[in-house]
Amino acid sequence: MSFLSRIMVVKSKAHFSAGGNNHPGDLGMPFEGTRKRSSNQAKSRVAIVIASFTAVYCIIGGRLVQYGMAQPETVSSIGRADNLMASRPDILDRNGEILATDIRTVSLYAEPHKIVDADEAVEQLSTVLPNINVTEIYNKLKSQSRFQWLRRQLTPKQQSEILALGIPGIGFRPEKRRFYPGGATAAHVVGYVNVDNRGIAGMERYIDNQGLADLAAIGMTSDAKLEPVKLSIDLRVQNILRDTIAHGMTEFQAIAAGAVVMNVHTGEIVAMASVPDFDPNNPSAGAEDGWLNRMSNGTFEMGSTFKSFTTAMALDSGKVTLRDSFDARFPIRIGGFTIKDFHGKNRVLTVPEIFQYSSNIGTAKMADLVGIDAHKEFLTRMGLLTKMQTELPEVKMPSQPREWKKINSITISFGHGVSTTPLQTAVAGAALMNGGKLIEPTFLPRTEAEADAASTKVIKKTTSDDMRSLFKWNGTHGSGRNALVPGFDVGGKTGTADKVVNGRYSSDLNFNAFLAAFPIDNPQYIVLTFIDAPKSGERGIRTAAGNAAPMVRDIISRSAPLLGVEPKFGDVGSALLVSY
Repeated sequence: MSFLSRIMVVKSKAHFSAGGNNHPGDLGMPFEGTRKRSSNQAKSRVAIVIASFTAVYCIIGGRLVQYGMAQPETVSSIGRADNLMASRPDILDRNGEILATDIRTVSLYAEPHKIVDADEAVEQLSTVLPNINVTEIYNKLKSQSRFQWLRRQLTPKQQSEILALGIPGIGFRPEKRRFYPGGATAAHVVGYVNVDNRGIAGMERYIDNQGLADLAAIGMTSDAKLEPVKLSIDLRVQNILRDTIAHGMTEFQAIAAGAVVMNVHTGEIVAMASVPDFDPNNPSAGAEDGWLNRMSNGTFEMGSTFKSFTTAMALDSGKVTLRDSFDARFPIRIGGFTIKDFHGKNRVLTVPEIFQYSSNIGTAKMADLVGIDAHKEFLTRMGLLTKMQTELPEVKMPSQPREWKKINSITISFGHGVSTTPLQTAVAGAALMNGGKLIEPTFLPRTEAEADAASTKVIKKTTSDDMRSLFKWNGTHGSGRNALVPGFDVGGKTGTADKVVNGRYSSDLNFNAFLAAFPIDNPQYIVLTFIDAPKSGERGIRTAAGNAAPMVRDIISRSAPLLGVEPKFGDVGSALLVSY
């Protein structure tokens, strides 16, 4: 027998020997044990998979919770995301027209640590943004910081073109941009915001000061629609007023001009502008000359418009009446100065004639009769020597002599020696016309009842009646005739003040103003215009009668119907114009 055959026989015997004591029914038991072992292994594997997935999801969930509770990363060049999207309320005129609103935009930023090639990135960006500062952008991209602003408030086209460049490490962040549909029309009243949508000037700054800035700082204004802020401004009248003074500044070759229309019974500012000005959509283009609001933040010697207050003071004191006369034949010499009349009549003048001919001598004698202390007290009472209170942040403090002497009182009586703002002059003028109530000006809507409750009685009603008659007389027979508008009775007082140059009064540079009211029999509105250093005027008249007064005429003729003032013709106002 071969070796292989022997091995096969041995294996066969061993097999039958191992299973010889078993019963035939026990032959399936080894197979049952195998199935159990396989089932247990499968369950273990499923449990391991489940545990693995559970652990992974727990880790992911934990990280999400951690990120959600973590404070946003703060760096010097970027604020919190909710601050960037903080809303501002719309600003509306009194008729609901939009003066300022928010629009959505995006800003370009970079993550310098992700920039692969700063040179190439700058070169590509300059194809879309040709006016960027290449050196500055390059330095930002090479800084290896985690965040840098590259350009704020892009246009949609710019965003699309930059996206097409596919520069790694460059991104966009949503923001809101302030938009002013009227441009420069009401620039000094509405104001403007900075690149972070924070109020810098005008009513924009006032709104922030009322708590909006604090709310924005803690994220409570994020993308929320805020209640609009309605102003007392009438956009139609505002447009007329600004157009008139801008044209006047050009036509009369002046360095600046301004005007205001104010409701005498409520103190509401219906329109106010100062030129040069600026476009709040691009305030930097206005430079410093355009940023100055000369109506409320510039002080000037208001010239003969101050004779209105000197006359009112004299009448209100009871020491002077409209029937009194003063000798204006000779100049007044005091303290080395000579006070004389510009167009002297060289005779005794009645009080209405002193007002009509704008006599410095007659006005000075009325002030002297009242006295220095009473003079200072009266101007203070009229709000002309203290800082004006209103919503507009840009308000300048008037200037006056440290010590009032007789020479000061005399020169101040006709508008030299005290500098105040044109808006303050208009506010005090309203008190002369409305029965004697001094009402703080407001750029927000106010009812007549609310104004009465907040007003201060500064002169007698009889004094106000007398001043209305003097304004009316001067408007028809005096220097205010160039402001007359057919159908709308206009009364007022001109003021031509010599400008101070190098500490001395200039004989060829004037600051001209006209303080007017209409309709003068029952005044509803005060209109004040000024023009700084004009070189010409209508019919060659360089004084206020030739330039400041015509500007009042143009403003009233165009805006009176919009203000609801009905024209009247004839002696009693009953006649009608008939066209044939």
